Amino acid sequence: MAQDDTGAPAAQNGAQAQPTLPKMQILGQFVRDLSFENIAAQKSTQSQLQPDIQVQVALDARKRSTEGQYDVLMKLKIDSKTKGETPEPIFLLELEYGGIFSIENVAEEQLHPFLLIECPRMLFPFVRRIVSDVTRDGGYPPLNLDQIDFIALYRQQLAQRQAAQKADA
Repeated sequence: MAQDDTGAPAAQNGAQAQPTLPKMQILGQFVRDLSFENIAAQKSTQSQLQPDIQVQVALDARKRSTEGQYDVLMKLKIDSKTKGETPEPIFLLELEYGGIFSIENVAEEQLHPFLLIECPRMLFPFVRRIVSDVTRDGGYPPLNLDQIDFIALYRQQLAQRQAAQKADA
């Protein structure tokens, strides 16, 4: 039996078929929209209470005109209010952060989850940094977002779409 340079048996009839691995590259990132409303400062109220912070995340993806390129957009809405019987707004932060991705070797049926799970995972550290910087610069302790489970978020959005389709039918 023939051997290659490592002493392993050489492939019969040429090279063995290697599975093609998915390839993703970030071509660019951008802030599409950013809004920070410092409501407590506008009302001249200083609250030392522990805030109640609600984070909403939405994802969107679109094919670009160039083959194999996609826009992925992460939309965050962060609403901070005082805790208590009558919650008072502290601040509202809205951020739309996008990335341009080149994606190769992903099957068509796997592309949608890939765009809405893997791509946002790549963008998240940059989004976290922007949120931290904006809240700190707004006069509050930096808000460090917890990790987001993009798989669970994807499944939740899929279930919502299916429920909406059933309601329309």
